[in-house]
Amino acid sequence: MLPLTLACGNYDRVAALRDGRIRPEGVELNVLPLRMPESAFRMLHHREFDASEMSLGWYVRARAAERPGSVGIPVFPSRMFRHSSVYVNVDSGIDRPEDLVGKRVGCPEYQMTAAVWMKGILADHHGVPVDSVSYFTGGLEEPGRQEVELGLPERFRVQNIGSDRTLSAMLEAGEIDALYTAQMPSPFIQRSPRVRRLFEEPEVAEVQYFQKTGIYPIMHLIVVRQDIHETHPWVAQSLVKAFDEAKAVAYQEMYDTAAHKYMLPWLALQAENARAALGADDFWPYGVEPNRVVLETFLRYVFEQGLTPRLVTLDELFAPSTVHTSRI
Repeated sequence: MLPLTLACGNYDRVAALRDGRIRPEGVELNVLPLRMPESAFRMLHHREFDASEMSLGWYVRARAAERPGSVGIPVFPSRMFRHSSVYVNVDSGIDRPEDLVGKRVGCPEYQMTAAVWMKGILADHHGVPVDSVSYFTGGLEEPGRQEVELGLPERFRVQNIGSDRTLSAMLEAGEIDALYTAQMPSPFIQRSPRVRRLFEEPEVAEVQYFQKTGIYPIMHLIVVRQDIHETHPWVAQSLVKAFDEAKAVAYQEMYDTAAHKYMLPWLALQAENARAALGADDFWPYGVEPNRVVLETFLRYVFEQGLTPRLVTLDELFAPSTVHTSRI
């Protein structure tokens, strides 16, 4: 048995791997329940783990620069529609998405996966070209967050807010007009009358977006350290199969109406609604082909937003054994 350490969020779809109900073939797996972005940062900078959850945006940029240090497998532990993640100041004059043109928009990092999706969706579907707004990056709730040098084309206007301000406070004060953020900002949590969502009915907007595009946005993937993959190439497919089995356990527990596993009062009903809206029993698919449109759209967005010097292809992202698998 090959001992491997995996750093990944404490998700329902990973629980059966963490507690040992599902065991990858040939692997003795030690799961560290680390939240993003800690796991990705430590994997990128220090190679601390054998496998890890990773930001899709960070990974694609590393692939484009040909210094990834790891190889991806088509397992996606985090997906999220992002219409609900755009917030505006009530005095900004932003009533519709297209009103964002010419405005000051905050985002913790220009390159963060959630922001890439938001910028791309607004450009593709709401008439807000990526270079039509000014971006302000920095800490959401704690000052001092710095983004790595991006080397963006000049048409993209991005500046850091410095070490003494936060984006949440700037949004509430009207120092920025809008905010794209994966994490809900504190003024909204605290029901500040000065901050609201851009899309007042985000679930409706997100269902309409899916019905139009078939895209359920991917945020994170799983990567395996390059040296592990080169020495033990079979590990990639072993992990894919195990993650898929663990996800099946999570589905089963969502539909357990004898006693809900989570504190959502209508959990099973919400699972049914999701299955109906997304048109599939497996509405959180792993693998390349079920996610081809999602991934190719994201690769286009990363390129169009100046984050890669070339259009990265889908064939570059994943271990070959996880793309071409046997069939019976």
